[in-house]
Amino acid sequence: MRTRLTFAATWHLPADPAAVCAEILDVEHWVVWWPQIRAVASLGPDDARVIARSALPHHLDLVLHAVCRDLPELVVGLDGDLVGEARWRLTPVPAGSRLDYHQEVTASGWLGAASRVAAPVMRWNHDRMMAGCVAGLGHRLGP
Repeated sequence: MRTRLTFAATWHLPADPAAVCAEILDVEHWVVWWPQIRAVASLGPDDARVIARSALPHHLDLVLHAVCRDLPELVVGLDGDLVGEARWRLTPVPAGSRLDYHQEVTASGWLGAASRVAAPVMRWNHDRMMAGCVAGLGHRLGP
């Protein structure tokens, strides 16, 4: 069973878009500041394997491929447990940056079935994952 999932959120960070961009593009160091990222392995200049786990007792195994690294929008292709795309749009604001996040993926197999049946729980889990991202970025980039 395949289930299409869309996630979107907007956050504000206390740093200019170039600084936020640098942290997001430094995938190999996500484990330092993003608590839900358990492991990262470089697969080359544009690719990485990422193991993530949020609140639910399941690890996601993802392969990320850099599609666009140019401000104002960063785009990464996703493969593995989730297939699709994630986008970060960075906009300068007086106190730093506005970060608009949008992800469209397809989950298949048991994860796709669980996503269809327990969509609110999956959304809650994803929200916890991204809250860890934003908190980690904010702490790393703070004044």
